[in-house]
Amino acid sequence: MAIEVGGKIVETDDEGYLVDPADWNAAIAEEFARQEGIVLSDAHWAVINFMRAFFEEHQVAADARFVIKHLVEDMGLGTQARNDLFKLFPYGYVKQACKIAGMRRPRSWSTG
Repeated sequence: MAIEVGGKIVETDDEGYLVDPADWNAAIAEEFARQEGIVLSDAHWAVINFMRAFFEEHQVAADARFVIKHLVEDMGLGTQARNDLFKLFPYGYVKQACKIAGMRRPRSWSTG
């Protein structure tokens, strides 16, 4: 499958996740968010930017535990960080956050 965003055609899998995370850009994030019914706020972008930086450094998608740790330690959200993550992405970290951040669909690991 493929989608066109901003004149650029990118390949997606059958579930709509990017095949190649290197194809990701902010316009693609906005389009994926629109498809998920999410209007991206600064808090969404903080999560997405962390996920992209983690991917650049480690070449794997960040497990939700790392994102929650980032929310607690770097953004000062405290013990409600897990709940806050799922308020931002109500249909789940893998279903929405990973997709919007341009990750391949994770096979299986903790979602928080």
